[in-house]
Amino acid sequence: MRKYQKYILFIVFLLIVVGTSAQCPMCRAAAETNLNAGGTEGKGLNKGILYMLSLPYLLIGTIGFLWWKNKKEESAGSKA
Repeated sequence: MRKYQKYILFIVFLLIVVGTSAQCPMCRAAAETNLNAGGTEGKGLNKGILYMLSLPYLLIGTIGFLWWKNKKEESAGSKA
């Protein structure tokens, strides 16, 4: 497990840095005003929301996969 700790910490750090630079919820009024004026800012805001929604699932999935892979290697080592 120690081998994967560096990778897990790097992924967590990367997701936090990328996640904090994503869209903010306070942009709603600006997006609505832009859409009423004929702009396309609302589409970008929707993509930003989906991006922020996907980060926790990606993080949990990565940690779960690494945990599963580690358990699989440990069980294969104990049978040999």
